[in-house]
Amino acid sequence: MNAHSLKRWNPRPWLAITLAGWCLVACASLPAVDVQKAKADASATPVVKSANGSELSPARTRALLQKRWSKPTLDLKAQAALEEAATGVPLIAGNQVKLLFDGPQTMAEMLKAIGAAKNNINFETYIFDQDELGNKFADLLIEKQRAGVTVNIIYDSVGTLMVKQEFFDRMRAAGIKLVAFNPVNPAKVRGNGWKVNNRDHRKMLVVDGKIGFAGGINISDTYSKSSPFRSKTRAKDKDDVGWRDTHVRIEGPAVHAMQWLFLQHWAGQDVDDLREADYFPNPIIAGDKVVRILGSEPGGQYEIYKAMLLAIQEAKKSIHITCAYFVPDDQTLQALIDAAKRGVEVRLVLPSVSDSGLVFHAGRATYEPLLAAGVKIHELKLSVLHAKTMVVDGVWSTVGSANMDRRSFMHNSEVNVIVLGDAFGNQMENAFREDLRNSTEMTLQGWRDRPLTLRMKEWVSRFWDYWL
Repeated sequence: MNAHSLKRWNPRPWLAITLAGWCLVACASLPAVDVQKAKADASATPVVKSANGSELSPARTRALLQKRWSKPTLDLKAQAALEEAATGVPLIAGNQVKLLFDGPQTMAEMLKAIGAAKNNINFETYIFDQDELGNKFADLLIEKQRAGVTVNIIYDSVGTLMVKQEFFDRMRAAGIKLVAFNPVNPAKVRGNGWKVNNRDHRKMLVVDGKIGFAGGINISDTYSKSSPFRSKTRAKDKDDVGWRDTHVRIEGPAVHAMQWLFLQHWAGQDVDDLREADYFPNPIIAGDKVVRILGSEPGGQYEIYKAMLLAIQEAKKSIHITCAYFVPDDQTLQALIDAAKRGVEVRLVLPSVSDSGLVFHAGRATYEPLLAAGVKIHELKLSVLHAKTMVVDGVWSTVGSANMDRRSFMHNSEVNVIVLGDAFGNQMENAFREDLRNSTEMTLQGWRDRPLTLRMKEWVSRFWDYWL
């Protein structure tokens, strides 16, 4: 295949062939998460890293994780130890975490951080569209590169499949280093084999090694407007409605953990070494939040999956989940059912409209057993839901890129931020209640009365859920 034919190469037939190939191989499975084994493996006191990277003393750790709320909730010290035993990832103290809602607020914060960058910008995203918002980001990144800031970008080759190469070439010509994650075109793969099913679904920005962003928000004009209840003006029609999503802005020592994830991903793509820059400046104590940065990838340790499942299994009071693509595996489905049956308030905010019909109907195929067990299901009205968040007992929270489906846990590289404590938990709960006010609750009887056409769509979609 010569250079001219490469430019004309059409990836869609390859994707179809690959999908057919997946159907001929046995499906891999997610690991069993055994709470009792995790408890047996857990240390008495979890590891909490300080700003300088050293471990806090057991006494200081206990003080940080001391419960200041009613007893029928998670014991954060015990839960942190369980997660550490399952994931091998320590907690990090001394952080400031700001909760961000929808595109306009998040984009404003990200652009502000990029504009103030002094040394380096590392940016990793699934979607980087060539539209008004995408060009705004590209222009600013080019401006910073020309001003002497080192800019590195990882973008997913499937998430940007419809974006013209000229968009990325313009940034590359300005001196920005870019990597297309797991190229769709096998002729462009270097060293690690063709792994087109493994995608980089992370949305992570790290500026000067001091400020980090993570969550569900991509770079696309779909985020140029807020969802209805976040807007100051009422949308005139559905075209004026922005997507509902959640992101976080982090300052403090935890940003170094995000930086490491970026560097490891860059190296894993077998591309040129990163240019020299001050990627790890001396960290400072920026706030009082204790966080865990979890990065998962195909063939890894399923860190995000294990942490979520352990939190569900150990919940005492409430589990509040907002999820864009909800197609739980059997173990997660059973954990939610078991939690509801033991008296935990389990509420889910899920989409009423979606950009992925198969995923939407595959998720709805799980409604009946959940509703029958007492799980409350609410579908967000009007706006497309893209957030991926969970708060347990008001004290354990996570915001990230991972959905509750096999693709996120088995085939994608993802990043989730876990934040411990009731202060951040209260912010998460307030956002969840606002989502509830803008949702319609499903009932068991109403769901059982749904049309046969919907049942058929659910059955077909659920059959394919492993490959969605």
